[in-house]
Amino acid sequence: MTLLVDFGGRHRIISYSVVLVHLSEEAIWKMPLFKRKPFDLAKPPEDLEPSDLVYQVRFTKEIFRDYQEYLNRINLYRQRVWMCKSTGKSNLTYEEAMVMEKNAIQKVQQLPNDLVAPALRIIQFSMLSLRDLADLVTKKLQKDLFVGAELYGKKDDGLYPCRVLKIVENGVGKMQYEVALLGENKKITENAILHGEDLVWKKTPFNRKILKSFIRESSCRSIPWVLHEKLAQKHGISTDLPEELRSKFFLQGGQLVNRTKKRKNENRNNVGEANGESGKSKRNKGETGKPDASKEENNQPEDEPVKYPIDDLLVKPGPDDPLFTDRPSPSRDFNVPMDCIGDLLMVWDFCSSFSRVLNLWPFSLEDFENAICHKDSNLVLIVETHSALLRILIKDDGEYSLALQNKKRKSKISLITWTEYVCDFLEMINVTELCSCMTTIKRGHYGLLDANAKLGILRELVCHALETDLIRGKLDDLIEQRRALGATVRGEALEYARKKREEKEQLKGESNGLEVKENSMESTGSNPHMAENGEENGDMVEEVISSRQSNAFVNSRKQLNGQSKRGEKQKLDPKVEAENITNSNEKEAQKQLTGEKKEDQEKKSKEKREQRKEYFKREMEKRSIRTNPLGKDRDYNRYWWFRRDGRIFVESSDSKQWGYYCAKEEVDALMSSLNPKGERERALQQQLEKFYPRISLELQKRSKDLAQKIALEEAVLRRSTRVRAPPRENPANAFLKYVNKWKED
Repeated sequence: MTLLVDFGGRHRIISYSVVLVHLSEEAIWKMPLFKRKPFDLAKPPEDLEPSDLVYQVRFTKEIFRDYQEYLNRINLYRQRVWMCKSTGKSNLTYEEAMVMEKNAIQKVQQLPNDLVAPALRIIQFSMLSLRDLADLVTKKLQKDLFVGAELYGKKDDGLYPCRVLKIVENGVGKMQYEVALLGENKKITENAILHGEDLVWKKTPFNRKILKSFIRESSCRSIPWVLHEKLAQKHGISTDLPEELRSKFFLQGGQLVNRTKKRKNENRNNVGEANGESGKSKRNKGETGKPDASKEENNQPEDEPVKYPIDDLLVKPGPDDPLFTDRPSPSRDFNVPMDCIGDLLMVWDFCSSFSRVLNLWPFSLEDFENAICHKDSNLVLIVETHSALLRILIKDDGEYSLALQNKKRKSKISLITWTEYVCDFLEMINVTELCSCMTTIKRGHYGLLDANAKLGILRELVCHALETDLIRGKLDDLIEQRRALGATVRGEALEYARKKREEKEQLKGESNGLEVKENSMESTGSNPHMAENGEENGDMVEEVISSRQSNAFVNSRKQLNGQSKRGEKQKLDPKVEAENITNSNEKEAQKQLTGEKKEDQEKKSKEKREQRKEYFKREMEKRSIRTNPLGKDRDYNRYWWFRRDGRIFVESSDSKQWGYYCAKEEVDALMSSLNPKGERERALQQQLEKFYPRISLELQKRSKDLAQKIALEEAVLRRSTRVRAPPRENPANAFLKYVNKWKED
């Protein structure tokens, strides 16, 4: 039987008998935890025939007959949702957790055998936390010495390294140890009999990490820690529950059960049955209001609610899902072959990103694609692209520059000699597929090369240009500029937060001041004599009367003040009253004006902050270091967006198929087809929403340009044959008019 095995993303077919031998020889380690819970491996398929082709996961040895099931399992293992049980470390892939588990177990096995049983006795039914339990075990085990332990012994007022050879019991009951004193290279110099207090650990043979892993591995539950039954029996450790824990726990079916939790669950179930309104009974009831008999008979557990997002391939359609539109099919009308679209995009993106460093005037992706497919051997756009990349290599004084010096070539590349420099480069890299094109290039027929060969040469030029000091220096500058911009953004955000905090504190202080003032006015009333001697009167009141009497006193003062004020108002002159009304109206108007001014100021400051944010975004994009995909869909298709082109390109998971969306309506349909319950499609949807305004703007601009081009083409076709326009006037041939405005003199 043959198997297709995953080796780091690649697949190899191996013999089934080899796998069986490997499985028998390999030690079986504890499996990692999936979201902190045990995860069962897939069972091998039944009725396998020797001629069947099956798929096997390399690190778990699981066998699958269906490739999609195998792929789903591999993708699940690559997610960072796994946890190493021994170390407690999470956010790992399955293989990382498995390796960590293996290493931890190997370290745990370094614990001396003589200390295993004492450590297990301390662990059994302990109510301490993991950290405290590890510290307790360390402290107690330091007192237990064993044969082979290397430590330090006190003799003749000196401290010497030694090894325990034998444990000797004297008649008094105290332990004595026969030790060998060690010299250089741990050679035995002499033997001696020492007491336990004369032996000192310089360094313990185990640390807290090892003990933590040991505790996790040896126990089946925590707080209280319970050892695995077989392990406890092996070392003669009792599995009976201690008296102090029997009031809280009891053993049921070999497992420890908490009495309080069980009682609460029983009460909850009883209440639910009595009322008929518990969540479980509601879910199990049908339309008739009767419980679902099938679930009761089968005793099936309730399905736990799924926490989204999850892996896209695990997402199932639900009743609450919105109506997803059909995903539009991307256009595939490329001029170059499908297998070299990736190289086309890579070379064009590099030339566009580093156009200033290359001294190469930017050109559109369509012009570059048309130029690659054109049969002219000295097309300006192609010549200038090659020349710009070759000049970078010459300036670097590297291998290519030395090769040119040996051939005594001039450093200036011209329209006539550029193919010679290309051939020199191909000789240097010595790539078999590309070296076969040298004969055609030397004959002056570069245009007759196929698109794969042309883009292959440009791809190699770009890869070597990326290694030059000039490009690397530019990248370092961009990184530093991005860091400086990030620091400025963080500084402004901190300054804004500080001002806001100060404003809040100021408002809080003002409100507290107003409250204090009002309280003092209420307590003093309108009596000037009482206001002057307020502190003394207050002290006297506190000393003489109780709190209730003081409250009554304050209320009576308020009433008297109110009556006196009403009396004064009645005695006021009508003119004075009119003046008071006008003053109050003016104050209200002034308050309203200040409030409006404050709102305007806040609005302006908010607009400024938004403008600054947009400015920093633009500056960051100008200094972009690399182009990353927007994301992936459920089938692992990658989506690319180049801001200099506008279209959204779709790359298949195996990079063999490409397509693109060039209309706003297509992008809208794509976004409506993404399911946010899946991790990949959720991330892709967020990125599309983030860049949607810019993508829409670029696509609308592209549509307008395309409409103008079509109109011009139709105008050219409508002309009379007697006044036919030259080919260069056709918009489709715009690449023929390319001029490098940044060309070096």
